[in-house]
Amino acid sequence: MTTTMATGTATAAPADGAAPVLFKAACPDCRGRFELASDAFRLAIGGSRRTTFYSFTCPDCRRAVRRPAGERIVELLTGGGVRTLRLHSG
Repeated sequence: MTTTMATGTATAAPADGAAPVLFKAACPDCRGRFELASDAFRLAIGGSRRTTFYSFTCPDCRRAVRRPAGERIVELLTGGGVRTLRLHSG
């Protein structure tokens, strides 16, 4: 199964080491569609929905893309090996 992430939607992929985990992504600026390896993403988990997001750099236009990450996306990205930063408040 392929992991899919297109401006906010995602589907899981096995992380059994057999093949690198790839995520399908789309850039909201240039509308490019591409596949990125898990190491191209960063996930920040904050204390609220507003401060929980994932980010990547569009390989087509080189712009930074930042999208909100709900519970399901957090689960998929962490399961796929995306580097995670936990944000702490005060």
